[in-house]
Amino acid sequence: MIVSRPRVRIPPTSRREPERGFFPKVYALVRKIPRGRVTTYGSIARALGVPRGARAVGWAMRACGGGIPWHRVVNAEGRIALRRTGGHATQRSRLEREGVRFDREGKIDFERFGWRML
Repeated sequence: MIVSRPRVRIPPTSRREPERGFFPKVYALVRKIPRGRVTTYGSIARALGVPRGARAVGWAMRACGGGIPWHRVVNAEGRIALRRTGGHATQRSRLEREGVRFDREGKIDFERFGWRML
């Protein structure tokens, strides 16, 4: 005799929960960064009401798919954040194609290229 398990119904609100999570909010904000501008992981976190959430923004950027201008997010020093998977050269070239300039130390001038979202 085959015994089937009862189906578990997921309430509609639970199905929509990922749409309201932190990562989608990060992506929505990052999509608003204009070409030729950058912002920091910490600035995005603060704008989303998570003042100590810069790392979580970094995790979101690592997990993002196409259509997200991830290259416009840099660290608080105005540098490209190092990652295990590489991507430093890709991020720099994308920013340079948008007109963002780096100084000799690899920093971006926030006064000139920073985006103030609020």
